Amino acid sequence: MRNRLAYSAAVVVVIGLGLASRRFSSQLPDLVATYAGDTLWALAAFLGIGILFPRWTTFRVGIAAWLFAVAIEISQLYHAPWIDQIRHTTAGGLILGFDFLWSDIVCYSVGVGLGCILEMISRRMFQTRG
Repeated sequence: MRNRLAYSAAVVVVIGLGLASRRFSSQLPDLVATYAGDTLWALAAFLGIGILFPRWTTFRVGIAAWLFAVAIEISQLYHAPWIDQIRHTTAGGLILGFDFLWSDIVCYSVGVGLGCILEMISRRMFQTRG
């Protein structure tokens, strides 16, 4: 069972890091500036799904987060005035993105994988031994 409070705090931190990676991109190495935001977006999705479904296995949360992220990326192939209008708001652009990129799917895989690894490590660290 996941601690919703801890995961909520982690979401806030991850979102802050993601926004900072965009805001300070000129001061970051090119690789980090280019890919950190999308990787952290997927990590936030992993954490958010973990909050919604605290009893799901790490694997199940990971698959759901990855499918969610890929679905959002695929939705970027669809351009209609109403959804493009949403995308041109700050929140809409951050959540929905603008253009489909294969590299984003790689970032989502890394972000979700990072979430799975961190969750498995934290469970081992906080597991009670009796």
